[in-house]
Amino acid sequence: MPEIQIEHGAPLALWQGLVRDGEDRAAVRLSETTESYLVFLLMQHLRDGALAGRTMALEWLAALDRVGSARAEQLREVGDRSLLIAGLYPGLAERRRLSREYYVRIGQLAYDGAADTARRSERPLFAELAEAVRPLVRVLAAFRAN
Repeated sequence: MPEIQIEHGAPLALWQGLVRDGEDRAAVRLSETTESYLVFLLMQHLRDGALAGRTMALEWLAALDRVGSARAEQLREVGDRSLLIAGLYPGLAERRRLSREYYVRIGQLAYDGAADTARRSERPLFAELAEAVRPLVRVLAAFRAN
């Protein structure tokens, strides 16, 4: 497999290049919407030092106690973090004696829940993300492959 080439340029272009290289390496084609979401997710969580200290199941349950847009937003955050852990930090799951599949499933449930409660305009995106969690994890895991 070819190594991912990191070029100099705007952060958006760099992340987009990494995601596309990850797609190639994982033999996955993401939709334009899903690919763009992943790029912005990576940019947003680049320095999320608290990611390792989070308990996704508890955050998911707490989100279910919310209503309306607050519920959708918190579920989206749970989905995002679960996706990042499953794809980029599988060692974190292992240290907690959890499987990657645990984080994949929490991510799917969270995005599904967000699709049910988000504003009408956001529902299709969250439904698409719920369906795309596994391919997204494969793309992120391709970043780690040597």
